Amino acid sequence: QVRKTRSRSEEWWIQVGLLMLPLLAVYLHIPPPKLSPALHSWRSSGSFFTYKTQNIFFRDSPGAVGSSDIVVLLHGFPTSSYDWYKIWEGLTQRFHRVIALDFVGFGFSDKPRPHAYSIFEQASIVEGLLRHLGLLNQRINLLSHDYGDTVAQELLYRWVGTLHTLLPSSSACFSKGIFPEAHYPRFIQKVILVGLGGLVCVNPTVLIHLFLNPSSLAEVFGPHTQPTEAELWDMWTALRTNDGNLVVDSLLHYINQREQHRDRWVGALQSTSVPLHMIYGPLDPVNPHHEFLQLYKQMLPTSTVTVLDDHISHYPQLEEPQGFLNAYLNFINSF
Repeated sequence: QVRKTRSRSEEWWIQVGLLMLPLLAVYLHIPPPKLSPALHSWRSSGSFFTYKTQNIFFRDSPGAVGSSDIVVLLHGFPTSSYDWYKIWEGLTQRFHRVIALDFVGFGFSDKPRPHAYSIFEQASIVEGLLRHLGLLNQRINLLSHDYGDTVAQELLYRWVGTLHTLLPSSSACFSKGIFPEAHYPRFIQKVILVGLGGLVCVNPTVLIHLFLNPSSLAEVFGPHTQPTEAELWDMWTALRTNDGNLVVDSLLHYINQREQHRDRWVGALQSTSVPLHMIYGPLDPVNPHHEFLQLYKQMLPTSTVTVLDDHISHYPQLEEPQGFLNAYLNFINSF
């Protein structure tokens, strides 16, 4: 009886896989959406540099006269540097230079496959960009979100030991992902990581993209701060550029990397002497409010924290750009 039940289950999964094959074939041949005028303008205002063999998109805007401070913006998953567009102008009024990049596998940067994407590589790309711009000996302030938070942690780990000239005049401000034990991936992310369980008759990490769409991006925004349809499509278009939807499964291994290297990256925050700050949206489902903040204050008691309004969720720089900008500038001006 057990064998019959198992056989029926296997047959069911095979039938599901066969039914989804045509849908998969159609999906893989859908061309990416065209760039909106806003997204086209963002890309036209940027440049590319080459890290090893990969073309990396970045923006570098001159800003405030009389300031020598530089801020480098590190975006989250699965989006791009365009996440910062709502606060870009405000930052240029305070900083001498405002710099952002699309990590490899994201936005307008190359998205090779197969490729072993890692936080270590992304941190090296940031350093490569700073070297390309001649800024490794300048004051660097890191402003990061989600995936970018972990890249910032790796950079701080490296800089503690090798780039002491940066430390007295630099800072790091985070907005979400710090502790793997307080991080709750969305259902879609979990399914990608486990490979749809028993559905092994077809490539599971590609099949899951059938369920990835613009509306799934809206799930991590608050009910009162939902992006417009145009904003969602801009996020989706940047993701789809260069077939980025086909590397999402590889990029998601950063979740496992956070767990594997927790001591290294959390330890970097505990041992650094640079000013640290956290800007937090309390409605964030990925890093639940009380658990995350309690752990953050316990682990990093010298860091300052800004908790935004109760209706702000996972993308505070897009949901409450003025509040986010004010919180960040208050932190920067405090030291």
